[in-house]
Amino acid sequence: MNTDFSAPSPAPAPGGDPHTAVFQRHRARLAAIAYRMLGSRADADDAVQDAWLRWQATPAERIETAEAWLVATLTRLCVDRLRSARSEREAYSGPWLPGPWIGAEAAPAADARAELASDLSVALLVLLERLTPDERAAFLLHDVFDSDYPEVASVLGRSEAACRQLVHRARTQVRQRKARFTATPEAAQALVARFLEGMRTQNHAELLALFSEDALWTADGGGRVRAASKVLRGPRALTRLAVAVWRHYLGGHRIEATPVNGGPGLLVRAADGSVQSVMAFDTDGVRIRAVYSMLNPDKLRGL
Repeated sequence: MNTDFSAPSPAPAPGGDPHTAVFQRHRARLAAIAYRMLGSRADADDAVQDAWLRWQATPAERIETAEAWLVATLTRLCVDRLRSARSEREAYSGPWLPGPWIGAEAAPAADARAELASDLSVALLVLLERLTPDERAAFLLHDVFDSDYPEVASVLGRSEAACRQLVHRARTQVRQRKARFTATPEAAQALVARFLEGMRTQNHAELLALFSEDALWTADGGGRVRAASKVLRGPRALTRLAVAVWRHYLGGHRIEATPVNGGPGLLVRAADGSVQSVMAFDTDGVRIRAVYSMLNPDKLRGL
């Protein structure tokens, strides 16, 4: 499955048809919404493709405003996907993490003036997973993509007052759990480098000093590969796990520092070059607050 947001799959041919050209012009915004809504590049690609098929089948004269029509259609498709996936998520084996966005290339951006414009962090996507589909859609459209309440109400088929409540509830949950301090890229990368060196040298004291008191380690194997079945908490538990992971697993693999969802991360490759896992980190610049280990091969396909 194609997970490159440079074009939906199959891609509309550039040029020629003005109807296609309009879709191409708004495609990046649709991809940005879909990824934040669904937490999966593959699912987001599918949603953008579905929106393209509906756009292609709708006569241009029936569309009053192209961007509004496309955003509404794409968002409703994502809400439907989230609703249908709820039972699957409840039956998911072990903790769930979003599919990672790997590399230094820019991920689809939200509106530049939005408060959370560049925030694609795994930590935020995990928080969004706790919202209802409508709360997630309302919050993203209003707070991230700068849609006004009449637009949000039109997309979700609710009153403006109801949408204000959805955004308020979502915003409260996100702000309660969101870090108060944002680390500079240099500070975050330095912490991850120390973490990797602490694992390599099996330095318990160094690792203990790296984790905040409320630090978490979440591993997503999806029942496909061996992984911790619950979220681990606290410096001691995380240090023991880090030492064991290196001794029994990571020591025989090639590890590359790489951006993951806009933050510091590690890419773990087997001898044949295949990606075995991706690790993302949440830090405040002084301590590591969370480690996210993505091991489910379904989420690593194509990396």
